[in-house]
Amino acid sequence: MGTMKKALTALATGVPLVAAAIWLPTASADEPRTAAAPATTATCAAPAVRAPAGTRVESVTAVHQAGGTVKGTGLLGGEALDVPAFCQVTVTLTHPGEGDHATVQTWLPEQRWNGRFQALGGSAYSAGDNGVGLGNAVKAGYAATTTDAGVGDVLDTSWVLDGKGQVDRTALKNFASRSQHEASVVGKAVVGGVYGKRAAYSYFTGCSTGGRQGYMEAQAYPDDYDGILADAPAINWDEYEVATLWPQVVLNNEKTYPTDCELDAFTDAAIKACDKLDGVRDGLVNDASRCDYDPRRLIGTKVVCDGKELTITAADATVVRKIWDGPRTTSGQKLWTGVPVGADLKGLAHSGSTEPGGPVVGQPFPVPALWAQLFLKKDPSFDLTKITYSDFSRLFRQSQAEYDKVIGTDDPDLSDFRRSGGKLITWQGDTDEYIPAQGTVRYHQQVERELGGAQRVDDFYRVFLAPNTSHCGLNGQDGSTDGLAALTKWVEHGKAPATLPATLVDASGEQVEHDLCAYPAVSRYQGHGDPSHASSFRCVAPARH
Repeated sequence: MGTMKKALTALATGVPLVAAAIWLPTASADEPRTAAAPATTATCAAPAVRAPAGTRVESVTAVHQAGGTVKGTGLLGGEALDVPAFCQVTVTLTHPGEGDHATVQTWLPEQRWNGRFQALGGSAYSAGDNGVGLGNAVKAGYAATTTDAGVGDVLDTSWVLDGKGQVDRTALKNFASRSQHEASVVGKAVVGGVYGKRAAYSYFTGCSTGGRQGYMEAQAYPDDYDGILADAPAINWDEYEVATLWPQVVLNNEKTYPTDCELDAFTDAAIKACDKLDGVRDGLVNDASRCDYDPRRLIGTKVVCDGKELTITAADATVVRKIWDGPRTTSGQKLWTGVPVGADLKGLAHSGSTEPGGPVVGQPFPVPALWAQLFLKKDPSFDLTKITYSDFSRLFRQSQAEYDKVIGTDDPDLSDFRRSGGKLITWQGDTDEYIPAQGTVRYHQQVERELGGAQRVDDFYRVFLAPNTSHCGLNGQDGSTDGLAALTKWVEHGKAPATLPATLVDASGEQVEHDLCAYPAVSRYQGHGDPSHASSFRCVAPARH
């Protein structure tokens, strides 16, 4: 369970448990307060809350919280430090006749509210924040809201199948879309009731599942938020969830299980080979999609793993090539993008013995494993090791057919969000091992085609790719950037971000300053200057590959 817990933490927050308090982007300390909403003091009392359309309010409570250290709940844990006193308002909702119960929490700083409202998304199968993000938002002066959508923690899928062995469509609809919108309505009402006035600006922030929820808001409820920070978004959910099982399908069908050390050797070799593509060797691959390292070059290489010398084989190279290439049908048709070259292969291609001396078997990442077992096969005991290449193609198509309209979150028509004046920023690791950035890039391209070109999209929606950064990695072990500060400046002052200044971590573990370029631009070394300084690079059009 330790490996699983570490891997899930990487999926949902991109940081070790001890550092989980800092993953959430927060506005810079020197970000000016909006003049429309000066600092406000709250009186902690339960406000009157009108039920969102289609729901009934079951209860409203208000509790004064002294603040201090806020411990995160559930598997992810973590903590937020030095949180000021806040009023915790809890609202429970139900959809009459559907038997569901969703809880919306709003935390309101009792002193020095900055006039802004922030809603926070979830992780994996959790619809909302575990308290750490809420605490950090309050610390930054925001009134903050999240919802559990009536489901559970990040790996709690007890809600998925009903008594008849079918997917609970009410719970799925809550998780996929409507509970987030209802939390927006409720949270804003709570803010108005407690402070006696509305928030001047409303924002949504989230990564992974939370990123998908942000895109869902822009697509389906374009008037909910002035600004959305949706990072490493789990859009194309129905496709990528199956695609992330592909590495395990390859292991089992090829009957070859490279050790973690050997997987790392392939990744390290690819990074070394492609490092210079941006004009300088600096431990960063600035455009992972251009890295075409051939894993066969490593055949015969010796790798020391746990004191044993291993030799990379042709079979190992075949496995890695198929994983990098991505899912295909048996006739060779491309289904989805693979794990990016340079990304950590261990997240999805891990294998090992379940008992000392036992046979080596694939150990799938739990989130896609649960998707296949519960949502597709409707069988919690389904043996994933038996999936053939043909079976995989059928599961992929089944997932598209059953769930694209429910949770796919890939509608490229953002015209209503654009008309509403909303702004959308996404940053994502170029070496995201769980949700490949190429899926996000493809969606951005579809939006451009839908709305009539790059210029009509660039004025409200920008994507930034971060080199050598894993899933939800910024503001964690892979560096930091302040996406929310950039978003507030864009929304409130009309200053669109040409770049996102960031601190990255190179292949040697050293911190370097870097400006993340707005897609499709990539970072290129200018030919002089310290490679650890952002000023030594400029954003340029990508070279043809």
